[in-house]
Amino acid sequence: MEPIVAIVLVLIGYALGSAKLINQGNEALVERLGRFHRKLRPGLNFIVPLLDQIVMEDTTREQVLDIKPQNVITRDNIYLEVDGVVYWRIKDIERSFYEIDDLQQALSNLTTTTLREIIAQNSLEETNAARSQMNTALLDQLNQTTLQWGVEIIRVDIQSITPPESVRKSMEEQRAAEINSRAAILEAEGQRQAAIKKAEGTKTSMQIISDALRTSPESKDILRYLVAQDYINASYKLGESQNAKVVFVDPGKTGEMMNQLVAEETGNRESNGKGSDG
Repeated sequence: MEPIVAIVLVLIGYALGSAKLINQGNEALVERLGRFHRKLRPGLNFIVPLLDQIVMEDTTREQVLDIKPQNVITRDNIYLEVDGVVYWRIKDIERSFYEIDDLQQALSNLTTTTLREIIAQNSLEETNAARSQMNTALLDQLNQTTLQWGVEIIRVDIQSITPPESVRKSMEEQRAAEINSRAAILEAEGQRQAAIKKAEGTKTSMQIISDALRTSPESKDILRYLVAQDYINASYKLGESQNAKVVFVDPGKTGEMMNQLVAEETGNRESNGKGSDG
């Protein structure tokens, strides 16, 4: 009876030692006598105790690598502080274990080195304006190397690009100058459009007056009266001003204009008087 119990216990121990449960989203590598034997998929797997050994179990899900702030220099010799995030996953767990030692450290070093190379090819202005293009270029260059390690870089995001304080102030001043310049251009354009509209209105008015003078000869008398009245009103305003007390005019034209104005006013009053008597 005791031998049977011993055999049962041995079988139970063998079963427990050979059964390996791999969680969903993970894979494992098995070596037999020191050499790669096979991969274990998610679920219940069995290995040979003493002969087989699980040397690695890792996730095949997407992972995140945080790139700490790095000091880099642009093509125009401006020092920047840049950080970012890399999203990656293991595509071939066998390669990720046998092709590279310390995968996380290798990915971090490769990303920072490639980031410096890409930014060094761009000026400060290009670096700020073309962040998405740099992300794409960084992704392509990283995958050229990491695919050999069984790793796929899914996407790269450059989070922040921080120039020195002096450069930030210069950039702010430049942006302020550009805003003021655009405002001045818009104001000048508005004044130009207003001048054009005013000139078009003056041209239209002159055309109307010209047409009226051609069609109605009596319109000339009305026009002369209006001009004289405006002239007198302007003279009164100049006389009331604190800064202008002397007005220089052409005496010959002034007398003629005043005589004409008086004659016209007298004629108008006589006409009005006759109308009232009647």
